[in-house]
Amino acid sequence: MKHLVIYANPNDNSFNHSVLDNITQKYLSLGHQVTLRNLYKMNWNPILTTQDLETIHSGQMPADIAHEQELIKQADILTIIYPVWWTGMPAILKGYFDRVFAFGFAYGITDKGIEGLLKGKKALLLSSTGQPKEVYEASGMYRAMNMTTDTGIFEFCGIEVISHIYFPSIQSVTDEVKNEYIQSIHEFLDNYFTINGERHNYVDRVVTFQNA
Repeated sequence: MKHLVIYANPNDNSFNHSVLDNITQKYLSLGHQVTLRNLYKMNWNPILTTQDLETIHSGQMPADIAHEQELIKQADILTIIYPVWWTGMPAILKGYFDRVFAFGFAYGITDKGIEGLLKGKKALLLSSTGQPKEVYEASGMYRAMNMTTDTGIFEFCGIEVISHIYFPSIQSVTDEVKNEYIQSIHEFLDNYFTINGERHNYVDRVVTFQNA
């Protein structure tokens, strides 16, 4: 199985980076292939420009976008790792999808109307948050983020979202809790990748523990 891991956090000492290291090693231990796109290390340009649009509409594709699209074509599962900033993705990650999930590649117009063109692919999203679980649940923020990100981006393009796992209170929980968060990822993947293949059920998860 081929994984494309898209990572967006500028801090190499962050919890997100621990998630990146652990999930990469987990995929490799399962005998899977992993391609990493560390957007900050790549100095990815997140700005969709007029020139980009003109090039795309002419039937061509800017080289950096075309490269990422080829990696997505080759991947079975996209794993997206990022901190929640202002109830959404970091700008560099949102800009990745603005530019790479272009019309004619990720979605298009068919005789059925607008249709996602990335059917058969799956996505796993892993997001840390500063606020505790109770705050997001009370405000409806989890549902809102799932709607705008999982549904509005991935499912719109035909990608099945395996799960969107949130890790709350990441700036205040203990190292012990962070380790439990990491272990929960391993358990989730062990549960998903079974001897007889994959479980194809959508799971919404908020990983929390008693002192989180």
